[in-house]
Amino acid sequence: MIIESAEFTVSSPSLAACPKTDLPEFAFTGRSNVGKSSLINMLAGRKGLAKISSTPGKTRLINHFLFNENWYLVDLPGYGYAKTSKDNRKMFSGLITDYIGGRRSMVCLFLLIDIRHKPLKNDVAFINWLGSNAVPFTIVFTKADKLYSSQLKSNLNHYQKELLQTWESLPTHFVSSSVTQSGKEEILTFIGSTLKSLKV
Repeated sequence: MIIESAEFTVSSPSLAACPKTDLPEFAFTGRSNVGKSSLINMLAGRKGLAKISSTPGKTRLINHFLFNENWYLVDLPGYGYAKTSKDNRKMFSGLITDYIGGRRSMVCLFLLIDIRHKPLKNDVAFINWLGSNAVPFTIVFTKADKLYSSQLKSNLNHYQKELLQTWESLPTHFVSSSVTQSGKEEILTFIGSTLKSLKV
């Protein structure tokens, strides 16, 4: 899929404040500092579309970006580590679960995971929560450029072994790097195919 246009539209402090729309939405979330903004910019082909911060946990709102004038990419707050108060962390988590559970226009959630690390408890717990709640999602392993191919394969195997304890098969996943642009075409093709199935 070719991205012809991508623009920020609105930031919302709650699900109720999100724009009323019939356009399909693809939401992105993950642990703080997972490279979410970099991935969004890579997909858009624009470096400054999503703001990149050196401080983890800066996304504290639900941010809508309109792509090709017919679908939204939705940037959700991160979870896990962030230099912020416990109350704020609870609020971020609430925004994520409120959106996932209550946004009818969301067609798929992209869960971003830093492939440099072996399976982390809150990532695995979140994946299992998505599965138990029948949330349509796919995994995007980020920062693949930081590992040698052997390390990358090893960490992917660790995730497969961990998830196969509760899953019959590994959920759909992509391996990406905003530095090398790897994974971009595969992710956009997946989004394009999903839109086509929705006849958008």
